[in-house]
Amino acid sequence: MSIDVITYAKINVELCQFRKDVLFVAKEKLKRKNEWYEWIKAIVIALLLAVFIRTFIFATSVVEGDSMYPALEDGERIIFNKLIYMINEPMRGDIVIIQQPDKNYVKRIIGLPNETIEMRNHTLYINGVEQPSSFVHEYNMLLTGSFGPVKIPENSYFVMGDNRAISKDSRNGLGFIERSEIVGRSEVIIYPFDEWEITR
Repeated sequence: MSIDVITYAKINVELCQFRKDVLFVAKEKLKRKNEWYEWIKAIVIALLLAVFIRTFIFATSVVEGDSMYPALEDGERIIFNKLIYMINEPMRGDIVIIQQPDKNYVKRIIGLPNETIEMRNHTLYINGVEQPSSFVHEYNMLLTGSFGPVKIPENSYFVMGDNRAISKDSRNGLGFIERSEIVGRSEVIIYPFDEWEITR
């Protein structure tokens, strides 16, 4: 009789241990499953965040050609700010990304909506007032031919490249740039890596 009690007790201990083992295995599986779920959730959130940032806040663009030299050089990769013009209007001097059907352009805003702009004797005039700077070095100023006066339409901008002698811009091909075509402001050169700097 005592042997049966001992055997029963052993069986109970073994059953308890078995239940503990089963629970432990189940918990480990659930833990691994939760870890996978957390990883997948983190990856999905990161991807959605990246798409959101690229669509609405920041994106990158590659500079093609030397029309913005020396501010920007051919082959440089820049980050441009897409959010800024959702809350503010473009300003004179901003280096902007212009989206057109054939390609994107990087130019500097010189004239604002409803202004009258003129370049005479290498000097910029806006609404008849001489401007102290046209955002380029003196050498490039001397390469800027005379034009105008021209009246900029409502909701449009007059842009030029800093390398005035070779730039295709509002003077000779692009015409006035509509507000809807301006998709962002250049902020930082990120490539080549040894040339990181804020673009202004």
